[in-house]
Amino acid sequence: MKLPFLKEKELFRNLKKIIGFYPGNIELYKTALMHKSVMHRNNKGKPVNNERLEFLGDAILDAVVGDIVYKHFPGKREGFLTNTRSKLVQREMLGRLADEMGITKLILSAGRTQSHNSYMGGNAFEALVGAIYLDKGYNACMSFVEKRILEKMVNIDKVAYKEVNFKSKLLEWGQKNRIILKYVEIENCKDEKGNSTFSYKVMLETVEGATGSGYSKKEAQQLASRLTLEKLRKNAAYLDSIFQAKSDRTKMEEEPVMIVPEVPEIKNNNAAQQRTAPKKKEQTKEAKETPKPKTKEESKSATKQEKSVEKQEPKKAKQEKVSDSQAEAKKNKPRPKRKPQPERKPVAENEKAPKNQTKTDNQEQFDLSHISAKPMSKEQIIAMAEESAFNEKEAPKQ
Repeated sequence: MKLPFLKEKELFRNLKKIIGFYPGNIELYKTALMHKSVMHRNNKGKPVNNERLEFLGDAILDAVVGDIVYKHFPGKREGFLTNTRSKLVQREMLGRLADEMGITKLILSAGRTQSHNSYMGGNAFEALVGAIYLDKGYNACMSFVEKRILEKMVNIDKVAYKEVNFKSKLLEWGQKNRIILKYVEIENCKDEKGNSTFSYKVMLETVEGATGSGYSKKEAQQLASRLTLEKLRKNAAYLDSIFQAKSDRTKMEEEPVMIVPEVPEIKNNNAAQQRTAPKKKEQTKEAKETPKPKTKEESKSATKQEKSVEKQEPKKAKQEKVSDSQAEAKKNKPRPKRKPQPERKPVAENEKAPKNQTKTDNQEQFDLSHISAKPMSKEQIIAMAEESAFNEKEAPKQ
């Protein structure tokens, strides 16, 4: 290939060593190696960097590695396959591969020193996979990962069965044994080159664990967890001290407090009695109002009375209808005027009847034989009143 510029010729040779073939569209690979700190813009004024290719390469890399892991471990469950893929695709692994393959040296940046906790190399690796996919297709990406990475640089079996997440293992062990586990930050400072560093210490109950430092919180906690797990496996006395601290804590939680707190005496006893007195009165009123339970005989008689009342109710209803119609007709009639009755003369003392004759005279004056004991309806009462009034008109004057 005849190239006009020496720089592009060197870029072609370096990419041939890394990916195993000559690139077709060199502009895609230039963009994949361009960090956002360069602030390069195209003719339209839009920024040009490797972030879009990084997004695409991340998705393609997950698909390729998932395909390889699925075929390499037949019969394994989903959890094992997921953990293996995440170990192969994590940023730390990709950053290490970018350093070993020489991709980090080809990155165009603003000239700043790369900090230890940056993922510039790993991001460029993903962007390079995205450029290969757009330039040559999916099969080219598959051959790049299989032949250039897994066959020469990474042993997939060792990575699959190697423990990486020490923090999750330590937390799982603490939950199974019901041990309180904490990560305490010791210091947060910067080194000579200006990179921020973190230090964390593990606390198991009240016993101090190992301490880890790193260029990120995650890295420091992972290191502290790994050192603590190694200490737990090797040092039996240290393990016993943790369980002793746990037993002391549980004893303090379970021991009962035998001393009962004192209650101050109430001075105003009269006020307390006055408050309780109306409650007693209310209780007595409620007791009086509650009916007493009826006996069997009383309940039977009550049921008989209810049945008789139910039978008489339709008869009374008919009588009341008739009486109401008659009463309305009689209201319209003019009432007869009553004559003034003669005044009664006072009886002299000599004319008073003897004691023996008072009963007979009273019986004659108040003869109740014509009054029936049966209950009378309204119609009968009205008829009797009319007869008495008619008799008074016809009676001769004395």
